[in-house]
Amino acid sequence: MANPTQQAQIEALADHLSASADALHRRLMRALRQPAADGALPGITQATAQALFDDEVALRQRANSLYLQAALLAAAGLGPQQQQLLDLTARAQDKIDRIDRLKDLVDLAAELLTLGAAVATGKPDQVLKPLEKLKQHIEAL
Repeated sequence: MANPTQQAQIEALADHLSASADALHRRLMRALRQPAADGALPGITQATAQALFDDEVALRQRANSLYLQAALLAAAGLGPQQQQLLDLTARAQDKIDRIDRLKDLVDLAAELLTLGAAVATGKPDQVLKPLEKLKQHIEAL
């Protein structure tokens, strides 16, 4: 069974990294919008701005990696449902490649998002309903 405390700590760290990236972006944009009297940026060069943008992207990538790690911990608690989840999401990907109607694409994407959110909660008992709903939707396609 997944360790809910460890999962929550990983998610909290990811949240903090995301918030830091948001703060860095806000600060950088504020600096870029405040031109100095001579038209240059006050205290920030283009190279520095680019480096900060790169840092922002790296923070977001690390946060996303941590969210994935937390989701994998949650999925580890799924036990026998885990293989069904993997098989079903693979079938969904195949359907997405071949869907002709926009409504079906939107509906399937919503089902996948619901299932992903259920897995990310770290509560395996909440995964069954979205899993069954996605399965029915795929079979209907």
